Amino acid sequence: MKRAFKVTSGTELRCLGWRQEALLRLLENVLAVGENPDELVVYAALGRAARDWPSHDAIVHALKTMREDQTLLVQSGKPIGVLQTHANAPLVIMANCNMVGQWAKAENFYRWEKENLICWGGLTAGDWQYIGSQGVIQGTYEIFSRIAERHFANDLRGRFILTAGLGGMGGAQPLAGTLANAAILTVEVNQASIDKRLKNGFLQHQAKDLDQALAMIAAAQQRKEALSVALLGNAAEVYPAILSRGVVPDIVTDQTAAHDLVYGYVPAGYSLEQVAAQREADINALMDASRRSIVQHVEAMIGFMDRGAVVFDNGNLIRTHAHQGGVARAFEIPIFTEAFLRPLFCRAIGPFRWIALSNDSNDIRVIDDYLLQRFADNRIVSNWITLARQHVPFEGLPARIAWLGHGERTELALEVNRMVADGRLSGPIAFTRDHLDAGAMAHPNIMTEKMKDGSDAIADWPLLNALVNCASMADLVAIHSGGGGYSGYMTSSGVTTIADGSAAAEQRLQLSMTNDTSTGVMRYADAGYQESLDEIAEKSLPYISLPRGEQR
Repeated sequence: MKRAFKVTSGTELRCLGWRQEALLRLLENVLAVGENPDELVVYAALGRAARDWPSHDAIVHALKTMREDQTLLVQSGKPIGVLQTHANAPLVIMANCNMVGQWAKAENFYRWEKENLICWGGLTAGDWQYIGSQGVIQGTYEIFSRIAERHFANDLRGRFILTAGLGGMGGAQPLAGTLANAAILTVEVNQASIDKRLKNGFLQHQAKDLDQALAMIAAAQQRKEALSVALLGNAAEVYPAILSRGVVPDIVTDQTAAHDLVYGYVPAGYSLEQVAAQREADINALMDASRRSIVQHVEAMIGFMDRGAVVFDNGNLIRTHAHQGGVARAFEIPIFTEAFLRPLFCRAIGPFRWIALSNDSNDIRVIDDYLLQRFADNRIVSNWITLARQHVPFEGLPARIAWLGHGERTELALEVNRMVADGRLSGPIAFTRDHLDAGAMAHPNIMTEKMKDGSDAIADWPLLNALVNCASMADLVAIHSGGGGYSGYMTSSGVTTIADGSAAAEQRLQLSMTNDTSTGVMRYADAGYQESLDEIAEKSLPYISLPRGEQR
């Protein structure tokens, strides 16, 4: 039977309460905006909303029939049971793709995935928090803005950004680049992905070949005009070709699915059909081919860096695989978090999100108006909300994202809960955030690379964050692992809390929003970052400070 993937509108409930209904609508939403919903894939090749269709259907049944004093357990996308807890407990607790250290290897993941024993949560896919490309657009725009601030006198007009990948994550790059006023060229191997971005307005043009692409970019630079261009090709071949011509972009990155050497990255010289065939014939041979291709890809990126380009890893582990393939200098390319965003994370300023569960886009506009008035002096927030209203279309349930920090998230959530209660909004609002948040991720090659105290690989922090959010009565709490090749590169936590206008929701929002960001500030304070210590002093956070030389 062919499934329909659509979002639910209005305020009629199919569940026993709004909290359960909200989580059901969020599950529907990630499939409605997903890359391959027929296979339950939301994004990133294998980031699934549920392990399989029987598991999905059982989750839906549980959400429709469970009471508020019960908790649904989900293990790697499969519902395990509904436990009797209490009305202040989370409704859903889930753990996705967590493997024991010595066994956390890509080959084990692929084997267990084929045996239907595990699935990858893909950060916000598996815990139903993905809001379409908007979240990635904002994050990518923030990176480009910080680069402009640091390297280009806060102005990317006349600047050339080279990148690759137009999938679920990378598809945001062209729009983010033009919003930052740059000329951006994105290389993509799949024509269908280019067509999708042209259709939804994230991409302006497709060039017929490299000559035309570079000419279009050069003309836009000359005019200091924002422009986005796609080129059908393989970045491992196109990047070296651009380098050999002596063309040096101002900024170079990549957002292909390099984290996945089997289902994501397409090696140079392979068609999509050849990749699919090799995947069935010999996974290890395909992984080797992908790694060899990534070596060429990253060597060209290093070549651009040596010629003066600002080059960075955008979080897809391309450097990791290149280093494994023999590129000794791979980690000379900085990761975007440590290079550009860490001062924000030190104050728990990160990608915060809210979703209009009634499917009424006016609810988001009402919240926008409040933000623009209340946070008028917050340049990051006011600038993004203004741009998003003009240029970023809603996908699925109307949603918005903004980089809000400690205290700000709580203030917004409580005001929105009041808006729901007094009828200014047509229905409840779900609050969530990216897993790439201050206290929510340990990833030594992305979020926690080069921590001041050397605590890059210590995963206690996201685990504590999840436990704190359970204790703080959030509606959904998740612990995910995985990363490069779905092995043990990362541990992260996700959280969702529903503003339904009730006094109980006010308490849940007060505790979960405040304690979630508190753990983020404390994580960086513990690593010795002055910005976090300043935040603690300014906002009187209950941090236990020990002299660093006396912690043993």
